[in-house]
Amino acid sequence: MAEQLWKGRFSKAVDSRVNDFNSSIRFDQRMIAQDMRGSGVHAAMLAKQGIISEKDCEDILSGLASIADDLASGALEIDPNAEDVHTFVEQTLTARIGDAEVVFINKVRLTDDIFAACPNLKLICVTATGYNTVDVQAAKEKGILVCNVPTYATEAVTQHVFAMLFAITNRVYEHAQSVRAGDWQHAPDFSYRKTPLDEIAGQTMGIIGAGRIGMSVARVAKAFGMKVLCYNGNHPHPEWEDEQLRFVSFDELLANSDIISLHCPLTEQTKYLINDYSISKMKDGVMIINTGRGQLIHTNALIEGLKNKKIGSAGLDVYEEESEYFYEDQSDRIIDDDVLARLLSFNNVIVTSHQAFFTREALENIATTTLQNIKDFKSGKVSENEVKIQN
Repeated sequence: MAEQLWKGRFSKAVDSRVNDFNSSIRFDQRMIAQDMRGSGVHAAMLAKQGIISEKDCEDILSGLASIADDLASGALEIDPNAEDVHTFVEQTLTARIGDAEVVFINKVRLTDDIFAACPNLKLICVTATGYNTVDVQAAKEKGILVCNVPTYATEAVTQHVFAMLFAITNRVYEHAQSVRAGDWQHAPDFSYRKTPLDEIAGQTMGIIGAGRIGMSVARVAKAFGMKVLCYNGNHPHPEWEDEQLRFVSFDELLANSDIISLHCPLTEQTKYLINDYSISKMKDGVMIINTGRGQLIHTNALIEGLKNKKIGSAGLDVYEEESEYFYEDQSDRIIDDDVLARLLSFNNVIVTSHQAFFTREALENIATTTLQNIKDFKSGKVSENEVKIQN
């Protein structure tokens, strides 16, 4: 059975429904041939650039070919317990090329057992920010360096936060469509509007989660003349405070924010952080923006808040049950999620497709930083992206 990527986050066995929520293997296994071809091209590029040796490249290509042959013959079956097809291929390939010196991972879980099967492994390149799938302590004990890409989407997500904010306050799309329909042409005045427009200068933005993205959003909010309240659990940063920004308690943030933007990780403590109780503590007409994780918000509570006008508007790039409806083509299926259908019926709610991080520049940042991590390793230079164990 495949190692579940989320296992390391919990001390007890994970409920099967959690595994099912995070798994995409049941539909993306159709893309396994394309996934392996992409991995082969990537390995060839690294060899051509001198980042990995020709022998390592040959081993990778040979391993991928053997996986393809075994799948075709039936000697190897896709593990339905793997999270996704890329995870399955990487785990199978890792087992087959245990003498590799460098591995590239995103969601693959690397544990002490896998390190034992890869005695020549010297560098793990995580092509993402999160490295919770790697047993960093075990890697350190075996002299294996772990590097990640810590800041690839900070500006992208920040930009999306304000794109949704302005889509709500200025209703740019609705007014552009109205002009296209001829409404301006028939308006009695030189200027017209379909809905009230709001300024954000002087308003208070509450930011939950003061990591890189949260503080980047704070920086932009301050530039627009907003006041900023930050909540960062038990880790406030009073040294970052100034006349526009303060760290406060969760309740104080709820009570005083005109706009609340979520940037904290999803944990057992933060799951459904926005619920009936927390919404009741908010200002009337508050705007909620979520570019983090869908399960930070209890959707039924959000809907009730929208219905009773406690919540004035919402911008959501994520949805708590999104894997059920948006991770494969379901254009021929009627959405039978009444909660989602109700959410999409509000004209003061904007839902986008988990795209906040997905800019061209962010993807280039991942590739560029990963290649630099490898070059630093090869030259003996200490990488600024080396993952350090927090004591």
